[in-house]
Amino acid sequence: MYIPAHNDIRQASTVSNKRGYFWVKRLMDIVGAVCGLIILSPLFGLIAMLIKIECSKGSVFFKQVRIGKDGRGFYMFKFRSMCVDAEDKLAELLKHNEIEGAMFKMKDDPRITRVGRFIRRYSLDELPQLWNVLRGDMSLVGPRPPLAREVVEYTEYDKQRLLATPGCTGLWQISGRSHLSFEQMVELDLEYIRNASVGNDVKILYKTVGAVFGSDDAF
Repeated sequence: MYIPAHNDIRQASTVSNKRGYFWVKRLMDIVGAVCGLIILSPLFGLIAMLIKIECSKGSVFFKQVRIGKDGRGFYMFKFRSMCVDAEDKLAELLKHNEIEGAMFKMKDDPRITRVGRFIRRYSLDELPQLWNVLRGDMSLVGPRPPLAREVVEYTEYDKQRLLATPGCTGLWQISGRSHLSFEQMVELDLEYIRNASVGNDVKILYKTVGAVFGSDDAF
């Protein structure tokens, strides 16, 4: 799957000439992903066991096509936090969307399981994305990877966020997360792209820990 980003819109991106930054960023991604997968492997096992105990049907992992850098699609992996037929139930829930713009968010989504609600609160459901980072589909830090149906609704301005490799965390996650509008998320992503640097990535990673364990923004 390929959804082209508008390459004519470059005013939000000055990172294309920062080759040194990209090399260091990729090295950070590989080291961080490998260390994370090794250190967190016991936690992976525990979460997988809890998911299976609550609902033996379906896979422990959930994969979904997301749109990455330059509009290219990839499979993003997460721990399954919803019932096995969650995608089939989405259409009837769209009218309850609690965020404006090309996204769907519902705080009391009935498709979320009990284990799913807990791992979502602390973003543990997103730990398998470390595999995406290792593969190069994602980075540790970057814009949130959107769904294809969301990108279809993007304006030319919104598509600028596809100029960067999507990340596990970013300015959006540490600046209010689910309480922000879609437009605010886009602005934060473009701010990140404009000011991309190793120092900013490290700051975002550090602040992500506090954002995850110090709030209940995730849903």
